[in-house]
Amino acid sequence: MPTNSDPVQSVTSAADRAYRLTKELVLSGELPGGHLFSETEIAGRIGVSRTPVREAFVRLQAEELLTLVPKRGAIVSPVPPGEAEDVLDAREAVETTAVRRLLRTPERVPAAVEQLRDALAVQRERADNADLHAFAEADERFHRTLVEAGGNALLIRFYTGLADRQRRMNVAALGPVPGHIQVVLREHGELIEIIESGDAAAFTTALRAHLDGTHRR
Repeated sequence: MPTNSDPVQSVTSAADRAYRLTKELVLSGELPGGHLFSETEIAGRIGVSRTPVREAFVRLQAEELLTLVPKRGAIVSPVPPGEAEDVLDAREAVETTAVRRLLRTPERVPAAVEQLRDALAVQRERADNADLHAFAEADERFHRTLVEAGGNALLIRFYTGLADRQRRMNVAALGPVPGHIQVVLREHGELIEIIESGDAAAFTTALRAHLDGTHRR
């Protein structure tokens, strides 16, 4: 049985740490699209050799977040042209479908509204702390809570797969216009109120305006 001193386990642990750090740097925008960086940079940050970092880079290339450059390191993959629009279309379709399904069972609405208010409270806290990256993550969580409220397991799994792309898009959209964060918070509150009122058509209209105002302005 492997122990904490087992070399294979140690390499795996180091690779996981390198993977988590590098992915967070990419999703948060600290390493922007097109940026070239080396295995040595990441290895130095967490105090490991280049071998586990190389393994982490390979994983991130498979996730289309990095492009490996032999003998130089890796380049952060920019968001492909058209991908942002594809993500927004998918989000709009999934979120509106989830809310329509939720509203067909009104007895489930109060619990969903409470969960959404809790998620919004976390967002407000992140905004008060002026932490854009944490706010972007909380924003993704708010919208995922909408989808989870619908109770469709297939849609939930699909939507969860969009999380990384959503975070990158949120940072890109909100970073240059930090004042828009307050607009996002207000509109999220309005979405909750619409769900509580049971108006599926109004939710569809409001969600589209919300996504347009944040990402298509």
